Amino acid sequence: MREYLLTLCVSAAVTYLLTGPVRKFAIAAGAMPPIRDRDVHKEPIPRLGGIAMFGGLCAGLLVAAHLNNLSGVFKLSSEPRALLSGAGLIWLLGVLDDKWGVDALIKLGVQMIAAGVMVFQGLAILWLPVPGFGTIIFTPVQSTLLTVALVVITINAVNFVDGLDGLASGMVCIASIAFFMYAYRMWYGYGIEQAAPATLFSAILIGMCLGFLPHNIHPARIFMGDSGSMLIGLVLSSGAISITGQVDPDAITDFTGSTRQTVHFMVPVYMPLLLPLTMIAIPAADLVLAVVRRTWRGQSPFAADRGHLHHRLLELGHTHSRAVLIMYFWAALFAFSAVAFSVSSSSLWIVLVIVALSAIGLVVLLLPAFRPHAPRWAESVVPPRYRRRRRRLAAAAAAAEREMNGPDRPALNGATAVGDRPRLPERSGSTKPSPAPTANSGR
Repeated sequence: MREYLLTLCVSAAVTYLLTGPVRKFAIAAGAMPPIRDRDVHKEPIPRLGGIAMFGGLCAGLLVAAHLNNLSGVFKLSSEPRALLSGAGLIWLLGVLDDKWGVDALIKLGVQMIAAGVMVFQGLAILWLPVPGFGTIIFTPVQSTLLTVALVVITINAVNFVDGLDGLASGMVCIASIAFFMYAYRMWYGYGIEQAAPATLFSAILIGMCLGFLPHNIHPARIFMGDSGSMLIGLVLSSGAISITGQVDPDAITDFTGSTRQTVHFMVPVYMPLLLPLTMIAIPAADLVLAVVRRTWRGQSPFAADRGHLHHRLLELGHTHSRAVLIMYFWAALFAFSAVAFSVSSSSLWIVLVIVALSAIGLVVLLLPAFRPHAPRWAESVVPPRYRRRRRRLAAAAAAAEREMNGPDRPALNGATAVGDRPRLPERSGSTKPSPAPTANSGR
């Protein structure tokens, strides 16, 4: 565990330290596209945050390759090299798209090529355990198609949900934490060495997201852009492919004692298309709804609009930060519920906790006017918007400003509003022009 934590911290530190220089580079390079109709920010924000995240990925893999226990992953498996190859290709595509823009069909084609590169180097789904049937072994063609489909779906699910400050990086971080817990249990709890690459990938991905979040939370100073959203989507799918297609269910059966318990244990990952629905259920749902909505209107599935889930939350009246926290909550609920079911799928208390949390989430979802605040002892460590004193002062200042500028303010010497100058009567026959209005004329 210590080596995984060291790798995570190195990835987070490198990503965090690189994001500042990358922001300056993005501004100098002009990677600040104008405001679009679907955007929620009010001024251009630099992109190319994926450059820093890719640096965190490379640093994490480099450190892991020189650690005593994790170095065996690079010697016994080609999956880290496959991940780096596919990530480099998808990252380069994202950088070009952030700077100059790339056609949607070209992006889809390059995503498929990147997935194919990983399959060629050994990162592919080889078999699947199906409940009541057994293990299905795929042909090379079937394995390639299934792997490419999972990579493309996960990449676009993460890319579609990247619409609010800190949303995509936070949700992927939550999914990665849940996935790390599952993979680590398989690796050290059951002694399945094939789960080691997936555990490493999830630890590095957590570090990448944590290192970028301080720069990306609202109000964001930099966006990850497609170079970041597609990159973290590919890394997340790589872990899913590794643990789904490489781990032999018979090895787990030796520990559980029965095939039925093995199937229950592998519920979160025994079907690749189920993984995005459990670990990143909200982005996957947003992706499906967007495709259906745009196709129904006769538009391209890749056409941009303001119908995403985060846009709907803003329309309900939630603030930017609250909408992000709500999405975090539901992502964590789905992800950690899947992990809990993999540990004990027959426990009643798990179901009761999930139902209770779902009810709480629905109440918060339907109460956009509620404003949370931190207790007094925690005001020094929370953002200013959640501090009572700051909010009271801000409310008082706003009320005073409304009173000063309101229409009920008594006028002085014929003035109609605060700051208006009283009009002087014009002299008859005077040819002297009236003075030009000053900056404080209120006009």
